Amino acid sequence: MADTHAPDLAPGVTVEARDEEWLVTNVTSARDGKLVSLRGLSELVRDHTATLYTALDKVTRIDPAAVTVEPDASAGFRTTRLWIESMLRSTPVPLYQEELAVAEEMLADPLDYQLDAVKKALSSDNTRPRMLIADAVGLGKTLEIGMILAELIRRGRGERILVVTPRHVLEQFQQELWTRFSVPLVRLDSLGIQKVRQRLPISRNPFTYFPRVIVSMDTLKQAKYRTQLEKSRWDAVVIDEIHNFTNRGTQNNQLARTLAPTTEALLLASATPHNGDPDSFKEILRLLDPTSVLPSGEIDTSVARRLIIRRNRRSQEVAQVVGDKWADRDDPRHILVAPTEVERAIGEELKSTWTDPDSGRSPGENPLFGWTLTKANLSSPAALKETLANRLKAVAQKTGRRADDERAALERLAGLAERHLDEGSSKLDALVSYLEEIGVGPGKRNTTRAVVFSERVATLSWLKESLEERMGFKDGAVRILHGGLDDTEQLAIIDSFKRENSPIKVLVTGDVASEGVNLHEQCHHLVHFDIPWSLIRIQQRNGRIDRYGQRHTPQIVTLLLDPADESTPGDLHVLQRLVDREAEANHHLGDSSSLMGRYTAGEEEKVVQKILARERDFDEEVKTPEQAEEDARGLGSTADGADDISSLLDALGLSLEDIAADEGSSAAAPAGRQSLFPDEKTYLKEALNAAFHDQPSASHAGGGVSWRDHGNDTAELAPPPDLQRRLDFLPQDYVDYRHVKEKVVLATSETTGADLLERAKHGSSESTWPSAHYLGPLHPVTEWAVDRALANMSRKEIPAATADVDAPAVLLMGTLTNRRGQVISRSFIVSSPTDLGIMTADAIPDPVAWLRGCGLDERAINPRQAEVTEDDEKLVRRAVEAARGILSQTVEAADVDARRRIDEFTERADRWEELAEGATRGPQVKRSEQLIERERKLVSDFTPSPNPLIRPVVLLVPKR
Repeated sequence: MADTHAPDLAPGVTVEARDEEWLVTNVTSARDGKLVSLRGLSELVRDHTATLYTALDKVTRIDPAAVTVEPDASAGFRTTRLWIESMLRSTPVPLYQEELAVAEEMLADPLDYQLDAVKKALSSDNTRPRMLIADAVGLGKTLEIGMILAELIRRGRGERILVVTPRHVLEQFQQELWTRFSVPLVRLDSLGIQKVRQRLPISRNPFTYFPRVIVSMDTLKQAKYRTQLEKSRWDAVVIDEIHNFTNRGTQNNQLARTLAPTTEALLLASATPHNGDPDSFKEILRLLDPTSVLPSGEIDTSVARRLIIRRNRRSQEVAQVVGDKWADRDDPRHILVAPTEVERAIGEELKSTWTDPDSGRSPGENPLFGWTLTKANLSSPAALKETLANRLKAVAQKTGRRADDERAALERLAGLAERHLDEGSSKLDALVSYLEEIGVGPGKRNTTRAVVFSERVATLSWLKESLEERMGFKDGAVRILHGGLDDTEQLAIIDSFKRENSPIKVLVTGDVASEGVNLHEQCHHLVHFDIPWSLIRIQQRNGRIDRYGQRHTPQIVTLLLDPADESTPGDLHVLQRLVDREAEANHHLGDSSSLMGRYTAGEEEKVVQKILARERDFDEEVKTPEQAEEDARGLGSTADGADDISSLLDALGLSLEDIAADEGSSAAAPAGRQSLFPDEKTYLKEALNAAFHDQPSASHAGGGVSWRDHGNDTAELAPPPDLQRRLDFLPQDYVDYRHVKEKVVLATSETTGADLLERAKHGSSESTWPSAHYLGPLHPVTEWAVDRALANMSRKEIPAATADVDAPAVLLMGTLTNRRGQVISRSFIVSSPTDLGIMTADAIPDPVAWLRGCGLDERAINPRQAEVTEDDEKLVRRAVEAARGILSQTVEAADVDARRRIDEFTERADRWEELAEGATRGPQVKRSEQLIERERKLVSDFTPSPNPLIRPVVLLVPKR
């Protein structure tokens, strides 16, 4: 085909190709024509990208002024209002628009500090939205992520989203994003990916099938998916619990390194992002911005502050707004238990033979194994028995005196452990008494619940059996949760425990539930059956019930043997002090992660073991909150090493000057609802009336969708086949459980939506998926209904309506895109002829307010007087030309703003490369060089196109 249309092509112009409308994002010369990069505008291809050769495909430039004008004969100018509303909603708002477009219209009830995180992610200081959300446990990181993703979608930057989480929080994360923000994620596991592959040609990438997916890190880290991931491109990637991805050389780290360059927006989340290894923390920063870590290995804190947001419970902006939505927890209650005779005998045996041997040398080859036995004993006799059995198996084939001595010591201790199981546990007695005291018991009248934590799976099983027998629980009242269960079972237990009608009274769980799982909806009692030797673990456990949304005072209880003499290994009261120190830090700082400066549970355990052995001093190793706060104030201009990174994070968490609220929380204020319809339900209802000839209540056979407005802020419809196809991209558990393909039930107010979401947890539902889904501004049902309503309107057609205007007035929308086809500026212009016939053009800040001022609102009456002549269509063409002069100022301002961001990055990159010239060029420096070079190319694409797109929206003519 001849290349007859190529001379008119340039970035920023709109074209028609393959019967669809596209925006040109790039044009390069080829031997026999031009290679044209496109971004879809019309419904079928919206936000999809394509590359066409003009020698093979006809690519025709669209003249925005070449439109036909059709008088609107619909009642109340319904067609006109739907057309305008659809155009306003389908056109992205600029990425760097300071006002939030949709965040406050979601089912989140956001607080100012949460909106600050959204504002920081979308700040015009960023070349791209990339941020570490390092808020302390319980502040609502998932809500912040949901609002950011919703805003990115409204800005045209969220068509393709990938969320990576630990497997036990997959459903929780998926539910939050869909039920509150209408961000649908399809959950994929290995089997799900295989099913997708079976539907596709062998050469097709399975990660391109669903546009928005959520996958567990355990599934996605597998090497067999790496090639497909490297070839995938995402608008936004979210990685939860990012501290699990920072150890170089691991599959998790390789996954993070693979994903980071493939996405524009990158949101990383962790309450404990620093694991004690400075290089691991720097790895997080490099994922976000390779210039954030200098070639010398120092952190550029000016960049780091832009990339990180960190607050805690006691941060001023948090404390002043959480109010009664987060009850303060009581001081921990320590139940000190007098040991029985056999428990004392076990303690004496452990001390005299293993941890402080009378002979001066413990049995076996590992002198620290005595502390492994001690920890098992502090958990339960079942855990001790299991540990002894495993060790006896390991030494069974060994020979020699050392091996014989160890076997004898192990067998002697095993006999005591067996006797302990037979005679009973004093800690178990204390647990049963405590549970009965707070009202936990069988029967529907006993509604109190408790979470009991233990580190050992053997202890969990023993506790379940013992509590069922001792307290008369029936099957299902005590459930176990640990990492050895499969994904489905873990998710089902967590989901059940959140519901009011759940049969679970006691959740006995390992530390798999200490990261990311919300257990506070129906529970405010937590018991440490064994106490972790780590502040991090203690804080993580407590955070399951002590978090935003907890309206009852969290009660934290520990159970600890309290021998009257020194018959036990070490000073067990150290563990009590550890729990108290975490509580002090929670009260004063809102976070305890900096008190020991180790930043991993494993490293903290090593120190605590030495404190227990009286080899280290508790107060020297575990700072007071006052000491930690004082250390944080000493942050310098750069940070290197664990202590300085600690100070950096603490300063971000403790100092208002360092967080996103530099200009005050009010700067994150929303733009306010701008709509020609009073609410989302009216918009949907009008679209359905238009699409189904004012008979949407009829059945499918009668030409409707069985629409019902129940009058209690809920409505429903039966989805036809074209809507059912769209429902394939919703969470399938929700679609299946609520039979959504048969009936879509909608909550049409925030109050009802929130109430039904709570009822799913508190009522008789067998699932936490609500019975009606909140009809928010991004809801796919509304998008479908409007597409159906306007299906008969041509893309080259605009409506005309009579209005309160003195002369014909054309409303136009001007958008400016960058080279990637992303909207960076959006303007509205009104153009009218003067008495002399000269076209004027004026920018207006709020098109909805202007239209309402012209009488085009829900109260409008259509007298059907609008008549369109050939002169009116010429008027539209003249209006487009008049608007170009106004938009030239917009182009100039946008160019200046874009150049500022590009220049700032270029200066950072140049400085980094200058420093690299004198640095040791190890693998990390070389990798950063490659990433920075890649960033340079990406940043150049943020340059504005010289061709703004001007689209006539509507012609208003005076009433007769």
